[in-house]
Amino acid sequence: MNFFKKLYARTYQTIFRIAIPILPYREPKILKSNVEVANTLKLEGKSRVLLVTDKGINSLGLTKALEDELSNSNISVFKYDGTVANPTTKNVEEALNMYHENKCDSLVAFGGGSAMDCAKAVGAKVARPKKSLGKMKGVLKVMKKIPLLIAVPTTAGTGSETTLAAVITDAETRHKYAINDFPLIPRYALLDASLTVGLPKFVTATTGMDALTHAIEAYIGRSTTKKTRDCALKSVKLIFENLLTAYEDGKNMTARENMLHASYLAGVAFTVSYVGYVHAIAHSLGGKYNTAHGLANAVILPYMLKKYGRKIYKKLYEMGVYAGLFDKSVSHEVGAKLFIEKIEEMNKNLDLPTHLDDIKSEDIPELAKTAEKEGNPLYPVPVMYTAKELEEIYREVKGE
Repeated sequence: MNFFKKLYARTYQTIFRIAIPILPYREPKILKSNVEVANTLKLEGKSRVLLVTDKGINSLGLTKALEDELSNSNISVFKYDGTVANPTTKNVEEALNMYHENKCDSLVAFGGGSAMDCAKAVGAKVARPKKSLGKMKGVLKVMKKIPLLIAVPTTAGTGSETTLAAVITDAETRHKYAINDFPLIPRYALLDASLTVGLPKFVTATTGMDALTHAIEAYIGRSTTKKTRDCALKSVKLIFENLLTAYEDGKNMTARENMLHASYLAGVAFTVSYVGYVHAIAHSLGGKYNTAHGLANAVILPYMLKKYGRKIYKKLYEMGVYAGLFDKSVSHEVGAKLFIEKIEEMNKNLDLPTHLDDIKSEDIPELAKTAEKEGNPLYPVPVMYTAKELEEIYREVKGE
């Protein structure tokens, strides 16, 4: 990589790392029941809620108990269920129109990361009505308080209930980008593992691997803190101990609760320490082919960790020892390679593929440029790569 470009990126990342103690990071206040959600809205003086979800969740009736509780508390609910996987600018526009038409004063995001991203983007547009979503792309482009947002995750993976990011896909260009700003962190989060019990096995698998990717990328990056390292380690251990159980026995509430907690911890870790090239590549695939984000992360993760090589051996070793995957007497190199093997084994046991066949060879150069632009200078990755170097990962993921 060009020396001056690398110097700029590392300086940019260093400034953010130094500023971590004074930046307004916060965690949402945790709610445990629908009654607490209703009481919180009343205490905040809110009476007209836009509930943002998707058609799958709506058809399963998962929102009904919350809607009934809000109705009993004289809180009006207006439901937008048009959110799609990899939510688009069109979704945000539709939900925003519903928010304004019904004179809403608050937001509840009910679902996976897509519903939460959509709701965050709606909040950003309410706060910045004259600014397009594209103009808010990047870091600290909202800078204004959004309406009260309560997040209700129904998957154990995205950790979006803790983060400052909203990832949106342009409906026309299919370009996928992140809006990152502190006002987007939900004020409250309802963590109810029973909402994850009915998840299809594929969703349990891919969202669980999404959480694992969050924890690993946060831990191996160059902008960690003691808290983010602790959260990432605990998350990795919980995922290796519980994901297969949740996948094989979806009604095991202990496993479901532990996975929801692991997802939350990973979210706390990466919202401060950021992610890396695994996510940058996955976002490019989600934008271009609508590839499920967790699936993309699961497949890409071992290839990217191998490419980083010796730079991350010690950190992979530390995670593996903490998670009880191998004895601490092995060398850093052996431990790191065992850790990657355990990830590949996990993917196999979750019936996930080793390659993504949808990738078209002719698209790879442009996809790599998109990922490189997202990753540099924002993500404090262990090793910086050019777009040309990232093309190798796409080809490996494709199976070439």
